[in-house]
Amino acid sequence: MELHGYFRSSASYRVRIGLNLKGLSYDYLPVNLLKGEQRQSNYCELNPQGLVPALVAGGEVLTQSLAILEWLDEQHPIPALLPGEPLQRTRIRALAYGIACDIQPLHNLRVLKYLQSELDISEEDKLQWIRHWIHAGFSALEQQLSPAPFAAGEQPGLLECCLIPQIYSAERFGLDIADYPAINSIQQACAQIPAFMDARPENQPDSTL
Repeated sequence: MELHGYFRSSASYRVRIGLNLKGLSYDYLPVNLLKGEQRQSNYCELNPQGLVPALVAGGEVLTQSLAILEWLDEQHPIPALLPGEPLQRTRIRALAYGIACDIQPLHNLRVLKYLQSELDISEEDKLQWIRHWIHAGFSALEQQLSPAPFAAGEQPGLLECCLIPQIYSAERFGLDIADYPAINSIQQACAQIPAFMDARPENQPDSTL
């Protein structure tokens, strides 16, 4: 498999965690978002959206991080990213989607660039925007978590694949995760697992950290 991604991309980070949890090997092909490589013709032929990640598996190109993670779970069911009981699966999906669909897109790189280049907001206003939306999302998520030690019980899964990259972004932009005890507890549990540590942005070949 080939994973086309960027070291700081939350969506790429999610898929790296999922691949690592499954114990799957892959070749990592960096796509530098700051240099606009995602908009170059060779990459857009792979993914017309011009977004990362893209996973090439068996000659097929898979896009959208949550779709990729659920495909991985179907193709490589052990260890599972989703619980077996239908209502619990739906609950975990809802929590993961809340991060991937409602929090992260509001501080996606292309959104932030638009705010600054087209709407002329200041750097401080940009940071206030980011913190506001992450805090709003985390405040709601915090009320829905009962970590034991993970959202679905004893093993990390889809929620943690989404949460840990979002925590990384939150801390990068100055939000204190200690203000969210349940979220912080999951973060501490994940920090003990090599699959999460190996997926961290600073541990990627294209990292500039």
